Amino acid sequence: MKFIAEINIMPLKALLDPQGKAVKQTLHNIDFKTVENVRIGKHISLEIDADNKQQATEKVDDICKKVLSNPVMEYYEFTILE
Repeated sequence: MKFIAEINIMPLKALLDPQGKAVKQTLHNIDFKTVENVRIGKHISLEIDADNKQQATEKVDDICKKVLSNPVMEYYEFTILE
């Protein structure tokens, strides 16, 4: 079966996010002063072959751990769609 994984990777909340800070400052400079706590991350969508949803979940988790995220600086979450 084919599954679609929608993956979000974000910087850990304890770490500074310089991109988010720059975007927030830019928004404040153009009069969007009510915007706070901007965080910049990555969204990845991939298609994966697996026998079932559990196997697809395990594969995607492994991919995130080994390739897509840096666990020292980022966390990830994902959903699997059939």
